[in-house]
This record gives sequence, C-alpha cells and structure tokens, in this order.
Amino acid sequence: MEVHKELGPGFLEAIYQEGLAIEFQNRNIPWSDEVLLDVMYKGTILNKKYVADFICFGEIIIEIKAVERLTNEHLAQVLNYLKATHTKLGLLINFGAPSLQYKRVIL
Repeated sequence: MEVHKELGPGFLEAIYQEGLAIEFQNRNIPWSDEVLLDVMYKGTILNKKYVADFICFGEIIIEIKAVERLTNEHLAQVLNYLKATHTKLGLLINFGAPSLQYKRVIL
C-alpha cells in the first residue's frame, strides 16, 4: 500500500517492482525477486521457467501488475503459477488502478 500511496498509478510495472523491493527491505521482509521457478508437466520439468516477480518468506508468490484493472485472466495466471510450482499462496497486486487492487490467492 505504501508503494501505491507514494507513486500512485501510471508507472510501468518495473517501477513498482523496485519500490516494493525497497519496502520489503525497509520492513525486514525476506524476499527474492525475479526468481526462476520450475514448471512441471506430467512429472517432467519443462525447459521454460516461470519468473516470479517476488517470492516472500520463501513460499509466497507475489505477482504484480500495472494495469487499469485486474481481470480473471490475471487471477488464472497466478493460479496456474501456484499449480505448476506446487506453491500454496500467492498475492496478485495491481498498482495501475487509482486505488490499489490486490487478491490473496490460495491453492
């Protein structure tokens, strides 16, 4: 919320990603950014990897957007990431709307 309050809507996703990293650091939240995650297909690891915007606490996928509004496609994207990586919890955050939008996604 602090990043959206400070920057407001209208920037590229990469700007919000950098601001969020600063907030994580300032608040002592353990995080990694642009983490390559394996995607499984029928027990086989695919050559293509999913790049998570952030992983917090070693187990929460953070997917950020900078769009006018979140859609079902964005939610489906996070659900697919959770399924493919066998992760249980994700946060979908949209910095592009006038008010911050976020969804907690549980698999």
